[in-house]
Amino acid sequence: MYHHILIATDGSELSNRAVEHGVNLARSVGAKVSFLTVTQPFHVSSLAVDQLEDTRPEYEKHMKERAKRILSAAGEIASATNIRFDKMHREADQPHECIISVADSHRCDLIVMGSHGRQGASAVMLGSVTMKVMAHTRRPVLVVR
Repeated sequence: MYHHILIATDGSELSNRAVEHGVNLARSVGAKVSFLTVTQPFHVSSLAVDQLEDTRPEYEKHMKERAKRILSAAGEIASATNIRFDKMHREADQPHECIISVADSHRCDLIVMGSHGRQGASAVMLGSVTMKVMAHTRRPVLVVR
């Protein structure tokens, strides 16, 4: 049924549940997994606190370290189940477009994501990355709540 599953993760608790669910699904059907985390590129003018406090080199170093931690944690879960996996970190202003592009270019059969990453006013104003992926992809999306 599924041969290659893309699991998008931001390291949140909800996203980690999606990683576990996606890995277990991959193990049960014999699929390969690709883990993807997407970070925002540095912008000189931004409302994001981490971009206001850092210089470009500091911000990029911080985001690379964060992505490495997120992907390492996902890789540990996959390693424990002996499934094949790879890890990807991308920068994009529109994470949903990046997720869809990676799924397309790697010919993934399924995208697995948590139901949301943002909370409060930012979720209302920015919308859910998961909702945007579901609205713009032709691939099946498994949403873990």
